[in-house]
Amino acid sequence: AQVLVESGGGSVQAGGSLTLSCGVSGYTYLNFVRLAWFRQAAGKEREGVAHILWISREKEYADSVKGRFNVSQDATKNMLYLQMDSLIPEDTAMYYCASEGAGFSAQTYKYWGQGTQVTVTS
Repeated sequence: AQVLVESGGGSVQAGGSLTLSCGVSGYTYLNFVRLAWFRQAAGKEREGVAHILWISREKEYADSVKGRFNVSQDATKNMLYLQMDSLIPEDTAMYYCASEGAGFSAQTYKYWGQGTQVTVTS
């Protein structure tokens, strides 16, 4: 079974950085799988943050994080990462990684991790 496990969340002051990790298992081949990071703040809908196609590393970012976040993958470890710089309080949310979906459409993603909390204090 496909399993995604996030880690790396925590509390950080505004302007700081965090790197989230997502271990991906259960796949024989990840080549044509799209993986994504989503986040959900308290009382708000889940929103897409970044997504990447494993084989080509083609990626896309939400406007709210462009220039501050970077999504990457390590094929040797089957790991997905989200490097988050210049964090602002509005980035506070539960962050999820997801696999086998399309773009930023959350309902299309088949597998989800349990989430990791990011809190940015001002």
